[in-house]
Amino acid sequence: MPGAVVITRPLAQALPLAEQVRALGRAVEVLPLLEIAPLADQSALAATLARLHEFALVAFVSPNAIDAAFAHIAAWPPGVTLAVLGEGSRAALAAHGIGPDGVDILSPADAAHSDSEHLLQTLDLAALRGRRVLIVRGESGRELMADGLRAAGAEVTTIAAYRRSVPALTPALAERLARLLAVPNDWVVTSSEALRGLLRLLAAVTDVDLVAKMQQQQLIVPHARIAATAHELGLTHVTLTGSGDERLLAALQSMP
Repeated sequence: MPGAVVITRPLAQALPLAEQVRALGRAVEVLPLLEIAPLADQSALAATLARLHEFALVAFVSPNAIDAAFAHIAAWPPGVTLAVLGEGSRAALAAHGIGPDGVDILSPADAAHSDSEHLLQTLDLAALRGRRVLIVRGESGRELMADGLRAAGAEVTTIAAYRRSVPALTPALAERLARLLAVPNDWVVTSSEALRGLLRLLAAVTDVDLVAKMQQQQLIVPHARIAATAHELGLTHVTLTGSGDERLLAALQSMP
């Protein structure tokens, strides 16, 4: 009998995927490895979003960035192009009433690669030279998109919309991790940051070598960057699916 599917996404994105996995007949464990929280001071975010009409392009790095930002956006200004990394972000925009019929929404041309590198390849960078671009993201994150746009001559502003953190190691969490690692399970990991955080949590449990047990688990990841992180951390049982929940679900269905 197959083990459980451990979904490590932030809670808001984990729950819809969990329902789809259960529909496949698999047991599910929702274990968010990144906690998403609003900023304590949202004044800078609100002030920047009040000037959306000044930007030629606004890029959101995640569904969490979209949800946090749209708490301050009453209506999308006409003529401002949106950019997102994947289908999850398009779905988040749709939940806020933003669709391709009314707004120009750009995303990587290859839906299997929803990352900053492929978004930059899709954008008409020459057309953005000398124009203002806004990137909405968490308090920390990769600089690749901003650096690529600046290199193309765009005037780039970044604004934090939320904060994310690895959960604290409590006795209850340590007990749960030990239970999950006592048997083979399939771990869906969609963030290198979350994966590194998980290994730090496991290393902090000193009475048993949970890191070694994790290195024997099966990982399912959507990006080559996360797969590379896994290999750096000694996790070798890695299935790379490409971006999108449908590819994650297909990988689960095809696994023995």
